[in-house]
Amino acid sequence: MRSRSAITLVLLAANLACSRAQTIQPVKGPDERVKAEILVVVAHPDDEGAVTPYLARAIYDQHKRVAVVFATRGGSGGNDYTREHGPALADIREQEARAACAKLGITNVWFLDGKDTASQNVLNSLANWGHGANLEALVRIVRLTRPDIIISWLPGVFVGENHGDHQASGVLATEAFDLAGDPSAFPAQVTGASKRLEQYLENLTPWQPKKLFFFSDADDQKQFSGSGPEYSVKETSPSQKKPYWQLALNSATPHLTQFPEEIHHMTALSEEQLKQFMDDPQHSWWTEPMTLVFGKATVAGKPTDEVFANLNAVMASPGEMSAHNPAACGDDWTVALGGPWFFYKAFRKEHGLDHLRVAELPEIGVKAGPSVFVPLVIGHGKGKAGGVTIEVQAPGGWKVTHGDGKLALPEEDRTDVFVEVATPELGKEELRKAGPQEVLVRAIVEGKPVGEVRLKVTLRTSALAQ
Repeated sequence: MRSRSAITLVLLAANLACSRAQTIQPVKGPDERVKAEILVVVAHPDDEGAVTPYLARAIYDQHKRVAVVFATRGGSGGNDYTREHGPALADIREQEARAACAKLGITNVWFLDGKDTASQNVLNSLANWGHGANLEALVRIVRLTRPDIIISWLPGVFVGENHGDHQASGVLATEAFDLAGDPSAFPAQVTGASKRLEQYLENLTPWQPKKLFFFSDADDQKQFSGSGPEYSVKETSPSQKKPYWQLALNSATPHLTQFPEEIHHMTALSEEQLKQFMDDPQHSWWTEPMTLVFGKATVAGKPTDEVFANLNAVMASPGEMSAHNPAACGDDWTVALGGPWFFYKAFRKEHGLDHLRVAELPEIGVKAGPSVFVPLVIGHGKGKAGGVTIEVQAPGGWKVTHGDGKLALPEEDRTDVFVEVATPELGKEELRKAGPQEVLVRAIVEGKPVGEVRLKVTLRTSALAQ
């Protein structure tokens, strides 16, 4: 009877395992609520106003989603409206910025931890901001919002306001453009997936924006003519039946601490008076046309092309693309060992350290009893969604508890998942006899293996958590 019961239990367990492996397990994609096609990176509340005529065009008539990052909260600025200064003024200016963006339908507004620095020296700003920490924060926002386009202040010295904070925001935007797609940059942000409620690893995905543009606070805006796409601020929006400058002006009205007299004056004018006022170059806040200065791109095209032109055009020379650019990944599905192994592979390549010795087979030592995690990075063929079956071969007495079976992956260039395998609790003598064990994970797409990874695991009586 016992033998028959044991057989029954084994068959039942096998059926349950088979059922679990056959069940399609959907993998959650990124949060679409924060997705942006344009990410604007500026220094202070009200800086977004320098480019709002173009943003109004993109939002209302091209139906693009825009997010704005303010590197500071403007606490060192003046207050021409009421009496608050310093941190209190920063609180007010943050609310002004959110209200101003909301008037254009921009609800995703982010603030870094930079300190408003009244200087023309960009190095003063970078030093006072905490360059590294705020660069990390900006890279996180790029990976979170996944923009095609980044627009920021021009990093350079020109006669004009020439604010060091403006230049610094352009510096950070440029660095973030280059780093957000690099898995070796701030790797904890793109390390995943992990157990629920893991508070250290963020489970984002590397993201490479396509184009970087700038605008300037220089007195002479004509010097930038021909350096990028140009847009009329006087053109009437087909959907809103108002010129773009008027839509931009309306969005600026919450910034009363900075421009109370101008705002009160202009909002009191009739439509005809306001048009005459804005036609006067002495008064207009924007040049006609507005030029977006081309910075760089990871796609082919001309600097003067329309902002969203040729987003899928591959560079003529592969050398112009960074090694981690998703476009260089090819059309095939792939699987690689994720986590620190994936990071170090990218890190060595990025920093010219390919000559460093590595283990012939990736290995780790873990305490016997708890689970061992095998992180995986699945590369998608042409960035498409699809079904992947994960098969796991574990040593005898080990139990696969998560990550095997059929997975429905979202549309993206890469997806991070993990396999969890419970290890047996063994005594010292059993551990000594067991020696290193191997976990093999194989990925299958449309019935064909697309790759496998192996992890050599040594069980120990004690070890730091994986």
